[in-house]
Amino acid sequence: MIFSSRSSQQLLDAIVLEERMRSRGALNKMLMHSKPRAHMAESTPEKKSPSKLEIDRPNDFKFHIAYGVYSRTWDENAADATRLKLNELISSLASNEDGYQDFYGQIQEFRRDQPSFRSGRTRIETQRKRDWQRADTRDGRNRRHH
Repeated sequence: MIFSSRSSQQLLDAIVLEERMRSRGALNKMLMHSKPRAHMAESTPEKKSPSKLEIDRPNDFKFHIAYGVYSRTWDENAADATRLKLNELISSLASNEDGYQDFYGQIQEFRRDQPSFRSGRTRIETQRKRDWQRADTRDGRNRRHH
C-alpha cells in the first residue's frame, strides 16, 4: 500500500496528537492522585501501597527509555519500600533534578534484568590483509599435511 507524502504526514500528525493526548491524560491522572488529601489521611490510618507513576513521555526518547527501565524494575519488585524509592527516582528525573547518569546509577541496585553496565571501549584487534592471507595459507598447508 503506497501513501502519498501528504497522507502519511497527516497520519503521523494524528499519531503524535493521540500520544500527546494520552500522556496529558496520564499526567492529569497522576496529578489528581498526587494531590494532598488531608481529610482522607486523618480518617484512614492504614498504609496504602504505592502505585506506579504514569508519566511516560514518548516524544522524549531518553526519558521514554528511562521510564521503560523504571516500569520493568517496578514490575520485578513487590516491596513497598523499593517501589517508593523507584517513584522518587523517576519523579526526580521527570522534574530534571537529577541527570540520567544519576538515575541509572541509583536504579541499578533494584534491577534484575541486567547484571551490570560495563563502561569503556572494547579493543578490537585487526590485521592487514596480507598478514591474514599469509596466516590462512600457512594454516591450510598445516591442515593438509597433518
